[in-house]
Parts: sequence; structure tokens; C-alpha cells
Amino acid sequence: MKHIDIKKLYTDPAYVGQMVTVCGWVRTSRDSKNVAFLELNDGTSLKHLQIVLDKERMPEVSAFMPIGTSLKVEGTLVASERNGVEVNATAVTVLGACPGEYPLQKKRHTLEFLRTIPHLRVRTNTFNAIFRVRSVMADAIHRYFQQRDYVYVNTPLITASDCEGAGEMFKVTTIGYSEDYKSAEDYYANDFFGKRAGLSVSGQLEGEMAAMAFGKIYTFGPSFRAENSNTPRHVAEFWHVEPEVAFAELPDIIEIAQEMIKYIIADVMEKCPEELAFFEKFFEAGLRDKLRSVVDNDFEVLDYTDAIAILEKADVDFKYPVSWGCDLQTEHERYITEQVFKKPVFVTNYPKDIKSFYMKQNPDGKTVAATDLLVPGVGEIIGCSEREADLDKLLSAMQERGMNLEDYGDYIDLRRFGSVPHSGFGLGFERIIMYVTGTANIRDVQLFPRTVGSIR
Repeated sequence: MKHIDIKKLYTDPAYVGQMVTVCGWVRTSRDSKNVAFLELNDGTSLKHLQIVLDKERMPEVSAFMPIGTSLKVEGTLVASERNGVEVNATAVTVLGACPGEYPLQKKRHTLEFLRTIPHLRVRTNTFNAIFRVRSVMADAIHRYFQQRDYVYVNTPLITASDCEGAGEMFKVTTIGYSEDYKSAEDYYANDFFGKRAGLSVSGQLEGEMAAMAFGKIYTFGPSFRAENSNTPRHVAEFWHVEPEVAFAELPDIIEIAQEMIKYIIADVMEKCPEELAFFEKFFEAGLRDKLRSVVDNDFEVLDYTDAIAILEKADVDFKYPVSWGCDLQTEHERYITEQVFKKPVFVTNYPKDIKSFYMKQNPDGKTVAATDLLVPGVGEIIGCSEREADLDKLLSAMQERGMNLEDYGDYIDLRRFGSVPHSGFGLGFERIIMYVTGTANIRDVQLFPRTVGSIR
């Protein structure tokens, strides 16, 4: 049906004084003797549109008042000192009635409660704002890479190799539970692909292959990790931004990562001022100043060894002990970014034993050319490294981890046929959304979060 987006009524003054038709859902309503008021939202704007119902013209308004009811409203758009604009309704049509048990009533609901109704929580102001920011950020990511001549590639979601080598993959099978096979080899030989397959934890390996032809590529799609984790920043399915750049060493990819983060944050600040004001009011005080500081200042670059020294001297009782060789935990990451530097920090040159097989080994024999970008309030949002381009060193790292080289034949070939220095990173899309919005739990920046024991 023909109607006008509510957002346009707030942004285009040409509509004032004109007859308009709008559609949306009732967010609030109030009735009085001579007039009734509705707040209508159609999802195009964080702001609701006030509808004024003159009871002389429409004496029976009860069907229009229940929260959650969907309406088509025709009327004149007029200027309003309080609301900017509002509609004096001449005709209202109920598109979908909403009963009294509708769970989103006027009171403020907790995020924990809203997670129990993901199909309805998107109608709240909070999720209206979160998903609008998410949409703008996705567009900014594509625009950043496209403007710089990266090739967008779609890597497989079903794979026979584990990028991280940690075995935390969801199995893909057409057989399911069965007692008809004597061994795993026999089982997989009879499965759809004739071998073990799983959902991809990352598109990196295939992305590297594309970069060896196109020079600069990026992927932007879902990744899946079967981690038995219930932390506020872990889910089983998340979206991953993964560029791979040929002829780039670690300092080059750090520069690209910083530039990209600044680009997408600046874009959100320009295009979502109302949403950021909302998040600053209800989620994180000082949010916009924080984001402005990120855009205007360089990130810190800190060697892992120096980070450990800082943590060992800290007058803090960390839950997880700190020593050289340990993997940094969220509490360590947040201390470094929030207490010490108060800005994003690239921690570089991690011990090779706690990092993945594909990372370039440094000359010291103990560390790899890797970095994690840590940000206040979240911790790690980017994992980044120069990739090992030396065939012998790559094979050695894989053999040390007991990996099946046959599963990585194509990847190994890259080091045999014209290998070059190259680097890349993985940005957890939901984590950067958390940072930009001040949202504390990753479950609140996804439409339907998948976690241990929870799927719908």
C-alpha cells in the first residue's frame, strides 16, 4: 500500500501542510475526553510520530489504542513545537489488532527479559537503534573496501579444514546418529562429501587463496564456532569481516585495520546521531566523546612482552594469573585499554605457542608477527597477523600441532607456487557494534543469537 516513511516526514519540510499516509505500530497511546494521541513507529526512524485523533471526527477510537496494534493513518502533517511534526488524522485503518497480553507495554523492560522474546524485542527503541547502527556499519565496511579496490569474495560455509586448528567446529552430516559404522572413517566415507565436513570457523584460508590472485580481497559473512562458552562476548554464530592483502607485512595490516575502524566509526557518527545520543543516555555515558577520540587519535601499539610487564606490576587481583606465555584474558585486555592507555591498543608479537599455525614466525623463534586490537569495554575485536609465507616453517608449525596435512593441501600449495608476504585480520562484526553502541552483551546486537543450549 502507498505510504510515506515516517523518517521522511521529519527530514523533508515539504510535507508540512500536506495530506500524508503513514503505516506503523502503536508504541504508546493516551486518551482524553475530546482527543486521543498515538505514538506511531514504522521502523524507519528512532523517533515516533504523534497521531492526533479528534473525537468529534472519530468518536470511537478504542480499536486504535492498544500498544502493538498496526495502523494505516491518513491525515494532515502539521508543525508541532513539542514534537517537530505530527499528524491530524482524518482516517485510521486497523491493519492488525493486538491483544492485551502483548508483552511490550509501556514499562521499561530489562535486556534479559527481552532476550526471551527476540521476535518482538526488535520493536523496542533499544533494538530499533541497535539494528539501525548495525545496518549503517555493514554498509560502511563494504564501502571502505570497495573504495580501495578490494575484491569482495564469498568463501565456503561448509569446509573440510579447520582454520584455527582447534577442533571447535560444528559437524555437517546427512547421516546423523547411527550404529551402522565401525569407525569414524567408515562413517565419513559414506557421508555426503565422502569425508569429514564442518561449518567454517573463518574464511581466512580460502581468502588467502583469493588474495594470491587478486591482491586485495575481503570477506563479510557468518562464521560458526562450537565453543562451550557463555560469556557476554561469545556466540556460536557471528559475522566476520576478513580482509587478506598480498605484499603486506604486519605494520601494513595494522595501518589498514586502524584506518578501517576509524572510517566506520566516523560514518556511524555522521549518519546515526539520534541513535548514539540514545545509547549515551541509556547505555554508556560519554559514548560520543569516546568515539570522537578514537576517530581523532592514533591507536597504541604495544609489544606483548611489555603488556605482560605492565600486568605483572598492576596493583590488581586478577582472576587469571599473568606470566609470559599466557594468553591474555578479557580482564587483562580491558585493564590495558581502560586503565593504562584509555584507548584502543594493538598488542603485537605474541608467543607462537598460543597462536595459530598460519602466523609468521619471528626471527626470535619464540613469537609470531601477530596482533590483537583491544578496545575499552569489550577487549579483543580484531585478530590480525602476517601469514607464514615460508613453506618449511609452515609445515613445521602444522606438524608440531599434529595437524593432518592432507586436509590443507590447497593452502600448502600457496607456499609452493609464487609465495609472497601477505597479511590479514578478522574483525568480529558484533564486537565492534558492541563498542560503538555501548552494549555490554553480544546477544543484544544479533537478531537471533545462537548460544550453548539455546536456539529458536
